[in-house]
Amino acid sequence: MKTAVLSDIHANLPALEACLAHAREQGVGRFALLGDLVGYGGDPIAVLERVMALVQHEGALAVLGNHDALALDPPAVPRQRGEQSAAWTHTQLRPAHRAFLSSLPLAARLSPEVLLVHASADGPERWHYIEDASAAERSLSAAAQQDGAIRYVFSGHVHEQALYYLTPTAKLMRFAPQPGVPIPVPPHRQWLAIVGSVGQPRDGDARAMYAIYDDVAAQITFHRVEYDVPAAAAAIRAAGLPEFDAERLERGR
Repeated sequence: MKTAVLSDIHANLPALEACLAHAREQGVGRFALLGDLVGYGGDPIAVLERVMALVQHEGALAVLGNHDALALDPPAVPRQRGEQSAAWTHTQLRPAHRAFLSSLPLAARLSPEVLLVHASADGPERWHYIEDASAAERSLSAAAQQDGAIRYVFSGHVHEQALYYLTPTAKLMRFAPQPGVPIPVPPHRQWLAIVGSVGQPRDGDARAMYAIYDDVAAQITFHRVEYDVPAAAAAIRAAGLPEFDAERLERGR
């Protein structure tokens, strides 16, 4: 079965809808969402309603992200942009949305050999960024210590795409994926895929990011998807959120 793995939607409804439509065109049969459903963007309720429907009606799996946790319990005096967005998002949430976010685990199993986590499997509650081979190795090691059957770890949190794997000599390598090109990921190795951000890319390319995992073919395909960036930026401005967050979408950085 093909699984679309989406992360860091950040309340960007046009980007989410574009990725879901693209994934269905690729024959995806299920969805996995790696957290940060809200934060920064102007459509938290619409995004949560969409995700909740995927979970309830299509069996999607979802895990908690740091911005989801922050929206549930924002600081009394917001100082950073993320905290400002969390405080505003908190006022938008209804009881059903709070209950849904509160129910999300820090990690989940897509299958016995596949672990889903927002940040790192090495202390998921500490929200470590996986930005280099050392951090990737710690995450894979922590996953293996949980259960030696885990061969694949899927993460978000870092708003770029990357693939790490262990060589036969136990050396960790980083691979820069090309959009739309399937990558063989045989289960005799360990793999860590950073799927990027649906709703707030930060690599200079404004297109949304997600990945498809094909467990039958043992392949991962990373995708970039065009979406209505001006509409997403307009929603941020209409909500009165920081202008920088709208400009970041337009720049893709």
